[in-house]
Amino acid sequence: ALKKLISVTFESAIRVGLMAGSIKVTKLHCPDLYAKLDIACSTLGVEMPEMFIQQNPIMNAFTYGVERPYIVLHSALLERLSEDETLAVIAHEVGHVHSEHVLYLTAARLIELLANASVAALLPGADIIKLIVAMGINSALLAWARRAELSCDRAAVLVTQDPHAVGRTMMKLAGGTFASRIDYDLFLEQGRQFQKDCDEKGLDKLWANAVNAGLTHPLPIWRVAEVIEWVESGEYETLMENN
Repeated sequence: ALKKLISVTFESAIRVGLMAGSIKVTKLHCPDLYAKLDIACSTLGVEMPEMFIQQNPIMNAFTYGVERPYIVLHSALLERLSEDETLAVIAHEVGHVHSEHVLYLTAARLIELLANASVAALLPGADIIKLIVAMGINSALLAWARRAELSCDRAAVLVTQDPHAVGRTMMKLAGGTFASRIDYDLFLEQGRQFQKDCDEKGLDKLWANAVNAGLTHPLPIWRVAEVIEWVESGEYETLMENN
């Protein structure tokens, strides 16, 4: 029921806007991007969604839809990424489709609305309690959203078979156009140092969690550290050997 509701409302409305104001990727139109989408979907076992290029100066990409998912790549992203980094981004977005993150996040948001409405009905005037409940639910949803992003970073590594493609993408998200002048090895070392400090220093971990608490996406350095740690743990190698 929720899938149907999403498909006839926001999913349909956004698709109409994309068809009218963006570039749709096909075998004939932007075939290089279409080929990358095909590789990502074949690797992750996902039916190919539609994909659009949207003129936008912010480096970003997103996925929406449940019955007919679609991926949107911002033009600024494509202008700054290499071929393997672009594949990593597309694979990350396909990871969202594979995991049905749009459906689950929408369901979670509805639960949040129902919970807030229930508290308001049962405890009229209890503003402090309402605020505590709302903050608790929202914090849990944001924590889930950040973990979903890390899962999709892993999907990108499985597709590209190169964790540094994800790492270089994070570097460009952190540094923008200036990233072309940054030494990736030093950026990687920054990620390792960040992880080490969080593991060994309680105050650093406290502040890192505080900074991330209000975000839907973990900060780029954190994402690099998580990807490298996952690969070095042996889980990535085990997955590749079993598949």
